[in-house]
Amino acid sequence: MSSSPVEKADALARQAAAAAPGQLSGLALYSRFALAGAICCSITHGGLTPVDVVKTRIQLDPATYNRGLIGGFRQVIAKEGAGALLTGAGPTFAGYFLQGAFKFGGYEFFKQQAINLVGVENASNYRTGVYLVSSAFAEFFADIALCPLEATRIRLVSEPTYASGLVSGMSKMFSQEGLGAFYAGFGPILFKQVPYTMAKFVVYEKVAEAVFRKYPKKDMSDGMQTTVNLGSGLIAGFAAALVSQPADTMLSKINKTKGLPGESTTSRLIKIAKELGFRGSYTGIGARLFMVGTLTAGQFAIYGGKFISTPSIHRILTK
Repeated sequence: MSSSPVEKADALARQAAAAAPGQLSGLALYSRFALAGAICCSITHGGLTPVDVVKTRIQLDPATYNRGLIGGFRQVIAKEGAGALLTGAGPTFAGYFLQGAFKFGGYEFFKQQAINLVGVENASNYRTGVYLVSSAFAEFFADIALCPLEATRIRLVSEPTYASGLVSGMSKMFSQEGLGAFYAGFGPILFKQVPYTMAKFVVYEKVAEAVFRKYPKKDMSDGMQTTVNLGSGLIAGFAAALVSQPADTMLSKINKTKGLPGESTTSRLIKIAKELGFRGSYTGIGARLFMVGTLTAGQFAIYGGKFISTPSIHRILTK
């Protein structure tokens, strides 16, 4: 009698556990994935807050901030002082800590569910589809957590005098505009983050897989493995930035100010899209390529180096 997909997956998991006693499983394993994602995303996004500030200024006021990334840094410092480059650091760190936990933890969780649903062989043969669907589901739930903090961050960056920080900014938005203000950009953030994350994970997986197929991971030093993770992450970051740039620009625009009385989010998005046009939607792409490429490379260097190498989900799919 043939085994079910779940039984096959469980059997492989048991084999992996037997081969490496002491490895985590179940809730402990996914908690580790989630913590790893939270750490790598909060560190990289938080560390690149100054780049994000300049990128957002370029998107919101391209007529003023029209001198590129380096010129934008100089303009912000000249007008507001160096401290302005850390505007929104609190919401950025907190938001991406939560988002990273749901994104990376959810991605690994949904990959395992795909194995359970369709079987190991099918999941392995069609693993690109597994990567795409798993990352899309994971990002959806991650964005529910991220959206209020991202809305606050953009308001603080676009209006430096709006509030003194995360707590005061969220309190003011809630009291003046209600809960809906935090999710006015939920559509754009999904439109931005879901394709972004799908491209990010799929490109990373495929590039790393191609490298490790030619140069087996077991034969590489830790330093070389980190180099592969960095390079694969950099390429994945460039792809993700290009795919999601129009929605990123729209997200910055819609969170800059509150809508007119009675104006729906959909009508605001349509109006913004018409005003921007295709070329305008890629305003600030240079700064964002630098930012996303750097942070994605850093994320996978941290996550891939310390966390993804021990559990068995990725190895099951690439057998």
